[in-house]
Order: sequence, then C-alpha cells, then structure tokens
Amino acid sequence: MSDDRENEQEAEHAPGGPVVHDKRRIDPVTGAVRPWAARRDEPVPVAPPPDAAVRPEDVPAGSISDSDQITLLQMELAERTSDLQRVQAEYLNYRRRVDRDREAVRDLAVAGVVSDLLPVLDGIGRADEHGELVGGFRSVADALSGVLTKLGVELYGEVGEPFDPLRHEALMHAYSDEVTQTTCIQVFQPGYRLRERVLRPARVAVADPTEALPVPPAELGAEPPAEPPAEPVRSTEQSTGPTTGTGEDSTT
Repeated sequence: MSDDRENEQEAEHAPGGPVVHDKRRIDPVTGAVRPWAARRDEPVPVAPPPDAAVRPEDVPAGSISDSDQITLLQMELAERTSDLQRVQAEYLNYRRRVDRDREAVRDLAVAGVVSDLLPVLDGIGRADEHGELVGGFRSVADALSGVLTKLGVELYGEVGEPFDPLRHEALMHAYSDEVTQTTCIQVFQPGYRLRERVLRPARVAVADPTEALPVPPAELGAEPPAEPPAEPVRSTEQSTGPTTGTGEDSTT
C-alpha cells in the first residue's frame, strides 16, 4: 500500500499533465489482489451478545474437541426437530379446524333448504299414502328422496319405535298391555334429521305399559286411614256462657 501511495504522490508532484489515481483492486501487471484491497475485504468480527446461545457455526473449528462438537450438533438437531414437530402439529390442527368449519357451514345450508322443503315432502308423503303417487310424479319423488339421502337427510318416525323425547313430540298418551316401555303407537307427522341434528321432531301418540297405570290404594289391599276422633261435647254445667232455647237458667 505504501508503494501505491508513493506512486500517487509522485504523480501529484509531477510537473504538467493530468493526475491519475490508480484505485484498481487487481494489479494489471501481476493479476494479484493488491494488499490494501485484500485488507478491506476482510470481515470485521462481531462479538455475539452475552445471552445468545452458542451455535456450532459460531465456534472456531479448532477450539473445541470432536465430542463437544458432536454434542452441539445433537442439540441443534433436537431443536430443529422440535420446531418441525410444532409446526406440523399446528398445521394439522388448522386443517382439522378448517374441515370442521366447512362441514358445519355445509350442514347449515342443507338444513335451511330442507326446512323450506318440508311442506312439499309432507304433501308427497300424503299422496303416497293415498296411492296418488304414480307415473312421472313417482319418478320425481324417488329422485328427490335420493338427493336427500345423499345429503345425509333421514326420515324417521314409525309405529313401534321407543319414544325418545329428544326426537319425538308426544301429542297423545294412553296405556296398553301390548307394550313394555313407552312406545309410539301412532305417527301423525314424520320427523326429519340431518345426521345428529333434528330438523323437525316426529309428532306421535305414545302408550305406556298398563303396569305403570296409577292404582287406588284400596285396590292394593291397603287399609283406609282411620278417621280422627270426634271432639268431646262439653256439659252445660261447665258452660259459662248464656244458653239458647227456652231462655231459662241452666241451674233450674
């Protein structure tokens, strides 16, 4: 570098002619990097903060033993593996949440459409009961039923089903010897549900076993309760008040 400085000073003090400063990093004659340019390219070492974790790449290769270097590499591998597992778990949870929300939105849309179609479905059911669902109307009804089944909509409510207050609405009640539990004996209007969600409960008449009929105590052999004893009648001698009737004194 001193030679370059001397050449520049000589060029400045040379009489006449332009002054040229050669700042090229590569010597055009030898093709080597000039010393001052090589020193300028050297990185300035930066000391890590005192609380920063020591990484294997921050430690010079010759300052630690092979066993310590292996330990540092294992620590870094465990840290990267933990980060990868955490990111993968977060992604799986996000994907499950998105799928669940998408399914809930789909069910809400299907439930809204089916709720508006309930009067039409009831009309088709009544026509089928009376034998009026024939020809092209039968094809339309079957196609509509297939679409509802594909969407997960189920028709329920039949005679003989056990009564479920979460799925049935009881309009009439009776007792019968032919049932052993609370049972639907008549269906006034079928119900519809979408998977586990009830769109409309089935309106039915229910019957309980005859054993559940309340029986009067006399028929069970129980003794009737005893009548309370009559109040004793006080004599006229103990009475201090005036007497009624003839108006005579009680002592006469």
